[in-house]
Amino acid sequence: MPPVVLALRRFPNPRLTGIGAGLFACLTMFVLACLDRLLFDSSELLYGLLFLPVSALTALWVRPADLVTAPISVPIAFAVGVFPISGGSDGFGGQLMGLVTALAVHAGWLYGGTLIAGLIASVRKVRLMRARRQYVLAREQRGAGGPERSPRAAAAARSAGSAQPDPAASPAAAAKAVRAGAGSAAARRTQRP
Repeated sequence: MPPVVLALRRFPNPRLTGIGAGLFACLTMFVLACLDRLLFDSSELLYGLLFLPVSALTALWVRPADLVTAPISVPIAFAVGVFPISGGSDGFGGQLMGLVTALAVHAGWLYGGTLIAGLIASVRKVRLMRARRQYVLAREQRGAGGPERSPRAAAAARSAGSAQPDPAASPAAAAKAVRAGAGSAAARRTQRP
């Protein structure tokens, strides 16, 4: 394997729920914004640059069942984090206007982070669907070949001593046998008019 892949595998790989990924993004962006206000005098450029990797990590660390939540929670985290650096005036109205202005002025960073999270989540979803399809095809090929039969079906076929095909191994062969009259008595009873 290339050394880059080996280095990336050493990084933590948590699987967060949708709510957990949202909380991770919100808390991280709020802490980063507070540090930005203390150390860099509320630099919006630095905040926007830090938002992009947090968006990517949120989309990478959310579990597969909650992939759709990553592009939703990332803009919320941006809004939560921009509050300390928005620079509104005193009072609730002034703070709210400062927040709305900061969101409008820095919409490019917001869209960029949301786009990154959406692309990563989409690529992960496509890879999961492709892996699931390959698994289903491999399972069908094993079942069509007939080498693997369930132990219960094999024991039932041996004890019955009949030439009936195993329905678990090939559903098409079982349907042909029932139509030809070789099915069980219960199946023949249901076919009568």
